[in-house]
Amino acid sequence: MKAIIQTGPRSVETQEREVPTPSADELLIKVHTAGLCGSDAHAYKYDGGYEWIPIPRVMGHEYSGTVTEVGANVETFEVGDKVVEEPIHDCGHCFQCQNGQPNVCQNFSITGMHRDGAYTEYVTVTPEHVHAVPEGVPLRHAAITEPTSIATRAVLDQSVTTPGDNVLVEGPGPIGVLVAAVADSLGANVVVSGLGQDAAYRLPLLEDLGIDTVNLEEEGGLDGRVESQTDGIGFDVVFDATGHHSGVVSGNDVVRKGGQIVVVGIPNSASELSLTSTVRGEVDINTSYGSTWTNFEQALRLMERGEIAVEKILDTSYSVDDPAAAFEAFLGSETCKPVFQFDG
Repeated sequence: MKAIIQTGPRSVETQEREVPTPSADELLIKVHTAGLCGSDAHAYKYDGGYEWIPIPRVMGHEYSGTVTEVGANVETFEVGDKVVEEPIHDCGHCFQCQNGQPNVCQNFSITGMHRDGAYTEYVTVTPEHVHAVPEGVPLRHAAITEPTSIATRAVLDQSVTTPGDNVLVEGPGPIGVLVAAVADSLGANVVVSGLGQDAAYRLPLLEDLGIDTVNLEEEGGLDGRVESQTDGIGFDVVFDATGHHSGVVSGNDVVRKGGQIVVVGIPNSASELSLTSTVRGEVDINTSYGSTWTNFEQALRLMERGEIAVEKILDTSYSVDDPAAAFEAFLGSETCKPVFQFDG
């Protein structure tokens, strides 16, 4: 079978591997579509904080597929079922897991990093980490359930967003786009900010989704939008999906008094946020990391209802046989959500 394997920093290649054999407690899944996200790009570059990943490694953690073999001890799934995997596996017994916070498990492991991942034709996985895909959701769409679940957690669980709120999403990467889409589905007035490098692909994508955008380099910042969209009051909720240490600082400048900032992207270094205005304005700063079982189900239901324009978000133009092209295009902001199709 084909597998996309990282062989070094900024080095990936497609190789042939043996089809894995599931144990009595596992499912064998034929991968249909697998997505590329920001953490995959960090791993591809072998950025700081990712050097622990063993190389060579089959990459990928966002995927959809079909069950082709069921272990003797598995009773919850059958051959032919359409499924997605919850790729962050919690241990189930640490304090956080027992306290209902499995997304911040002390002993978590991630598909495609701690173990071989989904950029391949077949994977094995235990059923407790698998979700059934609703009949109305195409497998190609279901491949982005995991990043959509991150967005549902950020918006539905970790934020106070309500219909009619003025919402700013900083950063038009995959998570920013999906956070904006989920907030928009609630009836919030959403604007997404980006930089000049996002003007060619990512900001136009959001405009095509019916979501307002601002090019910070063209407009000289957000002051004009604060005035025009919020009558100078400030945004009710700001989602920082930049993954840059400046995101929470700029968010703090435009959130209203009594408003909320939710940090979704993991900052690349220490922030220089001054908390004086934050405290005086009683601004709530919250964070959102990963997702839970419920967030996966919410993501699938939103896709089933057609609330997320998945077909517009996916970019299927990249080949399994030239994976580096997808990674380099992603890093250059030439695409937003490239996917590899193994059974398309």
